[in-house]
Amino acid sequence: MRNKTYNRRKILIVFSFAVVMLLVLIGRLTYLMIFKADYYQERAEELHERERSIKAARGEIVDANGVVLATNQTVCTISVVHSQLKNSEQVIQMLSQELGLDIQTVRKKVEKVSSRELIKSNVEKSVGDRIREYELAGVKVDEDYKRYYPYDDLASRVLGFTGSDNQGIIGLEVKYDEYLKGQNGTILTTTDARGIDLEGIAEERMEPVAGRTLQVSIDYNIQSYAQQAAEKVREEKKADQVAMILMNPQNGEIMAMVNVPEFNLNEPFSLEAMGLEKAPADEEERQKLLNQMWRNTCINDTYEPGSTFKTFTAAACFEAGLLEASDTFYCPGYRVVEDRRIRCHKAGGHGSESFVEGIQNSCNPVFMELGARLGVERFYQYFKKFGVMEKTGVDLPGEAGTIIHKQENVGPVELATMSFGQSFQITPLQLATMVSTIVNGGERVTPHLGVRILDGDGNIIKNFSYDSKQVMSEKTSQQMQEYLESVVSEGTGKNAYIDGYEIGGKTATSQTLPRSAHKYISSFVGFAPAEEPKVLALVAIYNPQGIYYGGTVAAPVIRTVFENILPYLGIEKAGE
Repeated sequence: MRNKTYNRRKILIVFSFAVVMLLVLIGRLTYLMIFKADYYQERAEELHERERSIKAARGEIVDANGVVLATNQTVCTISVVHSQLKNSEQVIQMLSQELGLDIQTVRKKVEKVSSRELIKSNVEKSVGDRIREYELAGVKVDEDYKRYYPYDDLASRVLGFTGSDNQGIIGLEVKYDEYLKGQNGTILTTTDARGIDLEGIAEERMEPVAGRTLQVSIDYNIQSYAQQAAEKVREEKKADQVAMILMNPQNGEIMAMVNVPEFNLNEPFSLEAMGLEKAPADEEERQKLLNQMWRNTCINDTYEPGSTFKTFTAAACFEAGLLEASDTFYCPGYRVVEDRRIRCHKAGGHGSESFVEGIQNSCNPVFMELGARLGVERFYQYFKKFGVMEKTGVDLPGEAGTIIHKQENVGPVELATMSFGQSFQITPLQLATMVSTIVNGGERVTPHLGVRILDGDGNIIKNFSYDSKQVMSEKTSQQMQEYLESVVSEGTGKNAYIDGYEIGGKTATSQTLPRSAHKYISSFVGFAPAEEPKVLALVAIYNPQGIYYGGTVAAPVIRTVFENILPYLGIEKAGE
């Protein structure tokens, strides 16, 4: 009796345990089938669906007149699906031959067990079409886009280029990437357990959305003229490099920005522009050289502007009421400041001269006197007021800031040298922007390239706007227009003179650091017409060989450019 009771209890325990387990399993199954059905449906579809990306066409970059500066070329991406291959050896031989790849490299990729293996991207479309005609199982040819620059090295550091992922790396390509890049699409195909596409089941496609078009203020013709002139003077003077900017001083639109030697945007990783036929073996050294080649000297690098900065010192003194055009000065060829004798470029001196003669002669003692009249505090006040302490705000990445002494560390000697453009550094674009302020009526404008965003049909999606601020009186600006015109018609800038045109400008010859290297930068900033200027140009020639004076070397470059572009811009000669 006791054994029967024990066995009955044992059976009951086992039965109860089995019922509990069954209920747990039913509950779990109910949970999975009802509450997690969507999740596992997704997982099942993922296991039987293969997703491929369709690259969006990147938006074009067009110049002020609609000339295409950056566009796309159709290329192909070649890949293999291992599970679909039927004749691996034939595929290996064909891909090696058509793509010009080492057969062992192709074999390694084809025989690799993966869902999809990339063989080569950016393949010419004609080659991709030939591969498609073989109709070999497992070989996939997808059309793709490759960035293409029709004019190779035109404005290379301004336009920038894209990487293998079609995203911008430098220049406008990276600055306006959000508008240009578009949105990639996808292709979904259904496969069986072996990864083979199932016939009779349509592909699901989400079409890509092409990027927007960026219209910029660069003018292809003006950029071409400027680049040719820069290349010519670099070759003639065996200079290290030449930087040039042309802009509308009234609104800040940049018409051209040149950095010679430029590099080929269609081969941005070739160091040919650096004068190297073969890249260094050390990857770190190679990357360093590439970064140097990609630098935009106009905005990334600073220099001592020299005498072109005398325009600031004069304008600040007029604004402060410390200068009259009739003021006279005396130049013995130097000025003693504390224990320093700071010389003029004319060893024997200019003797007695008016302010107008002083700016025409680019006389250092005259401007040291003006700097002393301003004093350190007011000098810095106008430095800030004219916007020179801040970056220009140009719509390009990597703009360098002004390098200048702290105000409390500036003594009479530093002030004297700063008054004629030494002892501090600014970018070429900062100088061009500052001179624009001085000659455009006193308005500090924001230099820029981006003008508007367009859709594929050329309709305006967005117009860009930029800040401007009145920082100087129109009266001072009109005075400076007049005096700088006399620099070209009668003074050191006479090599920029063009008969029939009223051109204003200022020359400069600045020495680079260290001074012991005896290297110079010849520069000239000019604008036309002198009254209500429509175009301002700056050229800086780095380390010219032989004669290096700005009036002799740089001024003729701007004359050549102006001879080409003034008629093109519709600026007529006086009296016509």
